[in-house]
Amino acid sequence: MPTLNWLSRNEDLKSASQTDYCLLEEVPELGAGDKDTGNMLIQGDNLQALKALLPFYAGQVKCIYIDPPYNTGSAFEHYDDNLEHTKWLSMMYPRLEMLRELLAEDGSIWISIDDDEGHYLKVICDEVFGRNNFVNTVIWQKKFSPSNDAKWLSDNHDFILVYAKNKEIWKPNLLPRSEEMDTRYKNPDNDIRGVWTSGDLSVKTYSANTDYPIITPSGRVVNPPSGYCWRVSKEKLQEMIADNRIWFGSDGNNVPRIKRFLTDVKQGLTSMTIWTYQEVGHNQDAKKEVVAFNSESVFTTPKPERLLDRIITLATCEGDLVLDSFLGSGTTAAVAHKMGRRYIGIEMGEQAKTHCVARLQKVIDGEQGGISKTVNWQGGGGFRFFTLGKPVFDSEGHINKTINFAQLAAHIWFSETKTPWNVPCKDVARHVSTALGVHQGTAYALLYNGILHDRSVDGGNVLTSRTLNIIKQDFGDTTYEKLVVYGEWSKLGKRPNIEFKQTPYDVKKK
Repeated sequence: MPTLNWLSRNEDLKSASQTDYCLLEEVPELGAGDKDTGNMLIQGDNLQALKALLPFYAGQVKCIYIDPPYNTGSAFEHYDDNLEHTKWLSMMYPRLEMLRELLAEDGSIWISIDDDEGHYLKVICDEVFGRNNFVNTVIWQKKFSPSNDAKWLSDNHDFILVYAKNKEIWKPNLLPRSEEMDTRYKNPDNDIRGVWTSGDLSVKTYSANTDYPIITPSGRVVNPPSGYCWRVSKEKLQEMIADNRIWFGSDGNNVPRIKRFLTDVKQGLTSMTIWTYQEVGHNQDAKKEVVAFNSESVFTTPKPERLLDRIITLATCEGDLVLDSFLGSGTTAAVAHKMGRRYIGIEMGEQAKTHCVARLQKVIDGEQGGISKTVNWQGGGGFRFFTLGKPVFDSEGHINKTINFAQLAAHIWFSETKTPWNVPCKDVARHVSTALGVHQGTAYALLYNGILHDRSVDGGNVLTSRTLNIIKQDFGDTTYEKLVVYGEWSKLGKRPNIEFKQTPYDVKKK
């Protein structure tokens, strides 16, 4: 498969693995509502934030939507959107790699972009996600009128690249049927099966076996149009007439048509790849939505709530986890919140507070902008707010002295198993067991930082007969073939099926 080369490519391919694991530090006063919903806002560099999430959420995110800077050269107030191509690719590649690690096997990623970097983005996405996992390019009509001052052509659309983590597994949901569509179904003969509409009984693909005359109930003889034939055989037609699935008109004299009941049709629509502003909104709609909670500082190119509603409808079900690592004005989080999805939003600048927190607080209060009326939003829910703290390891590779048990436990578990620790990020501070879990027959335990309420030299951080018994008690009836214990040192000799690893030396930095 062709790959894209740029000046710093070799270094950028290593960037994700060389990014430090940082601690997530909660700022309780910036959260709001019910803090146990699992929703998170994170302020900080999104590459470091994504790495910090890996131990807890790798392979757990059902839908990722990102709206990265388009590299247009525009004077953006909130972002440096004037990166030259190499720097833009350097920014995007490691972030895409990290996002792929967070994506569930049956998940999908949706990326807004325009012509300036869209084709380069397609090539690096093919490399990161696999060309065979490319789903489609959606065309979103972002403007409803031409720009008369355009030097060449008036640009009125953006692209949304869609990739699946595994295209063989992922399938989009159907879009809901509209009331207008359902009004086409009537019930003129009071059929007990409900409303129906009629369809043509003839087809153009000719077959002599289904070219025969039909006698209507009024006695009129009807033949298919010239060059056409009927869809069904004589025998099948008689079965359908007996089942009241052929309509000859109210007087029994019309050309026969097939009755198609609303209950028999697909209860939703397959999405097309061109989304008009009438369906999903335009830029001016989005700006009005931002003005409603921050009239002094409006993003230049926010996305309308209806656009995110369309994406989240296609990609998730209620309760699924949605991630946006370029959260901007908070649209993705606001829409996910109203639609009953869990979400993680990452935003670098002060707009994490001035825009995202402010917007979500209004959502919790029950604001009625955007999609609120469509989804019957009445308010409620909540979120936690985090900032990026110090790295797990210092510049010399030593474990940060301020790291707590649960934070190190999550890092060790992920480095050993490449799976997220099954303790939710919001609950790590409450974890009080030496037992981290069992993965593929191996149990992992950690003695660190007073987890046994014993900080003495020969106490809770050292593997002894006493602490080994405590570890076994913490695992309870859980079965495993091998036990790996991390601790400061071990006073036990070699034991069958027990492996000791010393902190900090055996803890993997990357």
